[in-house]
Amino acid sequence: MRAAALLVHREWGRVWAAVRAGLAGRGWRAIPLTLTALCLIVLFQVAQQQRNRYWGHGLVQDIGFVRAVDPWWLALARTPLSLFVPAADLPVWGALAQVLLVFGIAEITLGRRQTLLIAYVCTLAGVLYARIGVAIGPDGVLGLPAADAQAVDTGPSGAVVGLAICLCLRFRAWFTGTLVIVAMVVEAVVKPDLAGKEHLVAIAAALAVSAFSGFSALRRRRLSAGGGDGDAGRSGAPPAGS
Repeated sequence: MRAAALLVHREWGRVWAAVRAGLAGRGWRAIPLTLTALCLIVLFQVAQQQRNRYWGHGLVQDIGFVRAVDPWWLALARTPLSLFVPAADLPVWGALAQVLLVFGIAEITLGRRQTLLIAYVCTLAGVLYARIGVAIGPDGVLGLPAADAQAVDTGPSGAVVGLAICLCLRFRAWFTGTLVIVAMVVEAVVKPDLAGKEHLVAIAAALAVSAFSGFSALRRRRLSAGGGDGDAGRSGAPPAGS
């Protein structure tokens, strides 16, 4: 038990401290993006259970379903809302719990803008992969069968996976990050459908975003340090004999 407690503290102690500080004095007002996402998921889930063409399933399909068979302009237009359309054949409470936990932590610790950016990039990467995979065909390493061109995008799960990886990297929760990756690999092997492979693509996109962010931060620090040294040299004492 002590070893488990130490592992939990090492993995998520800093996250818990950051979340507690972010919620202090603000409560639910600290996560408006997360609350909006939860409301949209519930709204879309209720709507897609209704078979009405204009305000039920048909409306959700027209504004939030993304398939590889769709034209590019239509897929890009639907992608932002597709983040909040849960899979109709899975319990919606699972999507709600994932979004509340992962989006909430990300919004508090990474910021609203970065959370939304990572979620969108990971989802868009899955949309792009689906088209490439169908074009390659089932015989290629990264290929997909032609039937997957009609499959609907992963919804919030791809964004959740990507954000979870970014959080693990941000807080150096290596064990948790490894568990997430292993779980997604096992899912893709056991159930080799489009959703499982899009989750792996979301992981790759999250790693790329984190690497780019880390490189940019390192470059800014080096430029700042170089500028500081230059300023110090210019502001020093004048040469002897002047």
